[in-house]
Amino acid sequence: MSERLIVLSAGGTGGHLFPAESLAVALKPRGVRIVLMTDNRVGGLSGAFPADEIVQVSSATPSGGSFVGKGFAALKLGWGTLGAMGPLRRLRPDAVVGFGGYPTVPPLIAASMLRIPTIVHEQNGVMGRANRLLARRASLIATGFPGVRSIPPGIRAKIVHTGNPVRPAVIEAAKTVFSAPAPSDNFKLLVFGGSQGARVMSDIVPAGLALLPKELRSRLSLTQQARAEDADRVSGLYASLGIQADIQPFFSDLPQRMADAHFVVARSGASTVAELAVLGRPSLLVPLPGALDQDQAANARYLSDAGGAEVVLQENFTPERLALEITRRFDDPSILVNAASAAKKAGIADAGERLADAILSYLPSGR
Repeated sequence: MSERLIVLSAGGTGGHLFPAESLAVALKPRGVRIVLMTDNRVGGLSGAFPADEIVQVSSATPSGGSFVGKGFAALKLGWGTLGAMGPLRRLRPDAVVGFGGYPTVPPLIAASMLRIPTIVHEQNGVMGRANRLLARRASLIATGFPGVRSIPPGIRAKIVHTGNPVRPAVIEAAKTVFSAPAPSDNFKLLVFGGSQGARVMSDIVPAGLALLPKELRSRLSLTQQARAEDADRVSGLYASLGIQADIQPFFSDLPQRMADAHFVVARSGASTVAELAVLGRPSLLVPLPGALDQDQAANARYLSDAGGAEVVLQENFTPERLALEITRRFDDPSILVNAASAAKKAGIADAGERLADAILSYLPSGR
């Protein structure tokens, strides 16, 4: 029997690449060769990806914009589908696994046309539009959350809940045991807004921390992701408030920084929610507003319902509300301890292994 080969298709953002990386890590020890098929945004994010080969395929997002823009995007997706067929014919993979977003559409449609089994992993609490497009063609659909909404009718028999795979750095950081800050300790606050940052964090968080009493501000040890264009402004505000702050556009060691934090303020992308749960860290989640699918709101609700997070819609995310939530946790650290425990219980640390099991169980025994 020849060695298995599986193509993983994930767009060039951390939210899609990290679970694909986790699956690759789970599959490699089982004797599976991995090829990553992605778009041109992958850049430096592919550096640690354990792939035997990386293939770039043209892609575009047809949602939003003008009619002409949508038409151009559709043409680009069609061109990407044609471009994916050559590598897939050459590779002859056992399966192609997609991790959502429109960059997965060309490889999975091409695979379906070539009668290669396709598997979709839906990371969010609401199935995204790209995955809804691919779901009927898929042989198997794995979900990151139970009870995913917006599943097309007639395909529920294909669904298996595996959880959202988290990258190896998160599994390692999860060994750090949570403990609430003692009255004499610094209160470690971590703020970030996804792989590209979030302007709202740079606007609201400094103003909220300015409302804290001086004795509380002096205990803060803050780590915050800020866009490059906001970093100097934000750093200056914290310096004027006497707050210890490490402000950067990107943290390569974010999993360990999450594990070291007493409280996390963040967006609620699927990977963020999964990582907070596996790490067992209390959080305040601010879902991205305006999304048609409201997927981040559904993700945040999962952790909130488990007792591991406070969810604040962006319209209610004011300096006053942030100051209130932080003060409550200064005054009563048991809120942090209880939320950390609840988040940990909601985490699925072996989701990568579960997804690998589901995929290999579906495939025939021989190649």
